[in-house]
Formats: sequence, C-alpha cells, structure tokens
Amino acid sequence: MSFMRTALNDSLIIHPPGFYIIGFETLPFVSVYFVFLLFVYVVTVLFNSLVIYVIAFNYCLHSPKFLAVINLAVIDIVLNTSTIPGIVKIFLVKDNFMPFNLCLVQMFSYYSFASLESFALAILAYDRLIAICFPLRQNSVNTLRAMSCVIGLTWSFSLGVTAFTTGIMTELSFCKSVRVLSYFCDYAPVFRLACNDYTRQWSAASFLSVMILGGPFVFIILSYVIILVTVFRMKSLDSRVKALATCAEHVILVAVFYVPIITIFTLGFYLHLTDPDKRVLSLSLASCIPPCINPIVYSLKTKEIKIRALALVRRNKVGTDQRKRKLWRDVKMTV
Repeated sequence: MSFMRTALNDSLIIHPPGFYIIGFETLPFVSVYFVFLLFVYVVTVLFNSLVIYVIAFNYCLHSPKFLAVINLAVIDIVLNTSTIPGIVKIFLVKDNFMPFNLCLVQMFSYYSFASLESFALAILAYDRLIAICFPLRQNSVNTLRAMSCVIGLTWSFSLGVTAFTTGIMTELSFCKSVRVLSYFCDYAPVFRLACNDYTRQWSAASFLSVMILGGPFVFIILSYVIILVTVFRMKSLDSRVKALATCAEHVILVAVFYVPIITIFTLGFYLHLTDPDKRVLSLSLASCIPPCINPIVYSLKTKEIKIRALALVRRNKVGTDQRKRKLWRDVKMTV
C-alpha cells in the first residue's frame, strides 16, 4: 500500500490512501441490521421532508417555534445521510474502504450535525421556556429574527469547531494499521491509529464533547427546572396540565438523544469500559434512531403540523380519486 507523505514542522507526516471500516465485521445477523438501518434512513428522509414541506408552504406556520422545528428536521436528514448510505454501500458493494479525504469529510459532516442536533434540542427548550414562563413577552422576545440569530450562531459555532478538530487530524501520521473499529470514520478510533502523539486531538475531542453535549444538556435541565417552578405557581390545575403537555414530546426527544450518547461516550471514550463491538452497535443506534423518531414523536404530533399534514394527505387522496374517475369515464366513452 502506498502512502502520501507531507512535511509539517520539519517532520514527516504519513497519510494513508484511506481506511477500512470494520465495525460490523463480527456482528451476527449483520445483513438484517443493514436492512433495518436502510428502513430507518427512508423513514428519516420521508417524515422530516414532510415536516419541512408542511412548514415551508404554510405561511401561518412561519413562526419562531416552527423555524426551530424545521431546523431540527434539516439536521436530522443530514445527520443520518452522513453515515447510513455509507453503511449500506458496505453491505451492497462489499467494499469497506474509504479514501483519506472522504474519511475527513464524513468525520466533519457527522460531528457537525451531531453537535447541531444537541443545540437544536436546546433551542426547542428555549422556545418552551419563553412560551411558558414569559407568555406576555413571547412575541417581543422570541421573534423570527431572534430565533434566526440563535440558529445561525449554533451553526457557525458547530461548523467552525468541527472544522478545527477535523483539520488537526491531518497533523497525525498513520504508518501502521488503517482498520477503523467503528461504523464510519469515527474521530477517536481514527486518531488512536496514529503513530505520532495525538494528545492534541484527544484534548480537543474531550473538551468539545463535554461542551457540545454537556452545555446544551445542562441548559435544557435548567430550563425545565424554571418551567416546573413556573407551572407549579399556576393556580389552575388545567393550566398546569396544558403547560406540561406541551413539553412531554420534547422531554422524550431529549432522553432518547442524550442518555445513550452520554453513556456511550463516558463508558467508551473516557473509561474504556465498553466492549468495542457493543460500542459500535450502541453508538450506531444512538446516532441513527433519534433523527428517525424526532418527526414522529415531536414534529408531526404538534397540533398545527398534524392538522396541515392530514389535510395535505386528504387533498392528495381526493386528487387521486378524481383522476381515477376521470380516466374511467374516458375509457367508457371510448368504448
């Protein structure tokens, strides 16, 4: 195997042509799992696209809340697109080789949008916080412009820090194994293959994983503490139930995303207590399932989106029935 060589600070840096993704080689019934992931991907794209379509073409849904929802839907599609098609390609083509530069692109896209997923859930918590705790000031505080700025800042930060962490991977020299024990070009499994010192990469990954996962998660917890305090100060039981009901689906999304990811990163990345094969399987599930269930559990259960989505389905069904009747009449006339 030939290796690309570059000079960095008077030292020789060796970049391989690419890496072999071997995360699922020892997994039993791997073909069944690949089919399951393909199903997850199709559901992710279809339902999140439906959410985006319904919000984009209904002017009355052009509000800060639904801007946050459409932000989450876009992130969900890109997040699963960054990994699942590559996994399916390995299954269909039986080729688990990934070129070096493409590996860095996949690494960047996955971690950028995994970070954005974390921030998107925090933005939805912010929306609930303003709506429940400051209802009279909601229209002046949580405007479309303010929400656009918040979303823009999270995108700029996530893409920027991920570009930095991915860029410093080019400082590593890979002169031994090029077999990545993960289901994609995962950051830690790749830098652990390096021949030279990877302290900088480990420090960046540790610091940013705590910041990007821990920061939004702490904000969400604090938001719900404030929300609960506000709710239990309400005099009417009916008002309390209605306020808490608007948060139930979001709490489910937060639990589904953060609990598995934080557990896997804590046990696997820091404590090294997880079996590598179990880590690969659990991380793939923890990463791919939330984007699939987000539109089903949260977005499509939102009253405004649900009403318009059902109206869209009924309108398409009526249109199809009318075309069938017209075709049948044309056939009878020709006969």
